[in-house]
Amino acid sequence: MIVAGFGCTSRAGPASLRALIARMAQHAGLDALACLEGRADMLGPLARIAGLPLIAIPVQAIDGIATPTQSARVLAAFGTGSVAEACALVAAASGAEGNDTRAGAQIMVARIVSQDRQATCALARRVLQ
Repeated sequence: MIVAGFGCTSRAGPASLRALIARMAQHAGLDALACLEGRADMLGPLARIAGLPLIAIPVQAIDGIATPTQSARVLAAFGTGSVAEACALVAAASGAEGNDTRAGAQIMVARIVSQDRQATCALARRVLQ
């Protein structure tokens, strides 16, 4: 399972989010999108257009998730270095069907930032352990 995880401000526009999806789709076929529950309304329409499930991640689920990139501001606010990477990792590990304790996840593409700097996206894939 390959998941594109998103982090974004409330000011992120659909064009920025669509551009990030397009950039990530160049790396691999996407199976799902993921974001924090509080941003599901923003990503939901794009997921439907793309024909992909949207996995809404509870904010407490990303606390303590180790990520390749680090933002001091994000770390202070969410307990992880990158919301996009953490959401991608959590969603890829659990899958759209629910938690599987035999699986983990790894980052395929570290977070990229939208041109307007209002959104980030990262790719993670599920790996069997």
